[in-house]
Amino acid sequence: MEIILLERIEKLGQMGDVVNVKDGYARNFLLPQKKALRANKANRAHFEEQRAQLEATNLENQKEAQAVAEKIDGNHYIIIRQAGESGQLYGSVSTRDIATLMTDGGASISRNQVILDRPIKLLGLHDVRVVLHPEVSLGVVVNVARTQEEAERQARGEDVTVDQFDEDDDALAAEEVFEDEERAKEAAEELAEDGTGDGEEEAASDDAASDEVSAEDETKAKDEA
Repeated sequence: MEIILLERIEKLGQMGDVVNVKDGYARNFLLPQKKALRANKANRAHFEEQRAQLEATNLENQKEAQAVAEKIDGNHYIIIRQAGESGQLYGSVSTRDIATLMTDGGASISRNQVILDRPIKLLGLHDVRVVLHPEVSLGVVVNVARTQEEAERQARGEDVTVDQFDEDDDALAAEEVFEDEERAKEAAEELAEDGTGDGEEEAASDDAASDEVSAEDETKAKDEA
């Protein structure tokens, strides 16, 4: 479909350009969002009549967007999420989540202005592009962590997932040492029990031999009498 752009569209053209796009893209996005008009004779004439006003409005919107961009460009935003030891989130962080966070922080942002190639599914620092105006975009950092303390550590450049693995390794090593000590203790107790048993058996044997000698002496005494 041939359309007239009413604003700059990335990878398409500038305001007033007449371009060809796929019908679905035009019907589902450009036309409903009032970013373009069908390039028929009536709309061409209408655009030319309104061009000066459209350009003035666009310039004013651009200035407002630029002022907002200067305030929030490079800002860091923290999102707390649950995640596994490997850093994989139980879910994901979407454009809606980021837009809500930025709006709560004082900048009115819609989800359509947040650009993500794919949802965020890992802990860490993520660079996110935000488009405030067709000619004004900026970058912010989204810090996804399990706790506020982890977010602060990530902001300092620490990898909390590596630390988690180290802590797990230390815990495993400590557990193995404890088990080794327990096994050694059990072995010592078994040896002690075995030693005690042998002593008792030897004492019993000595007592039996003594009783046997006494009986023999008693028999001899009777015979002599």
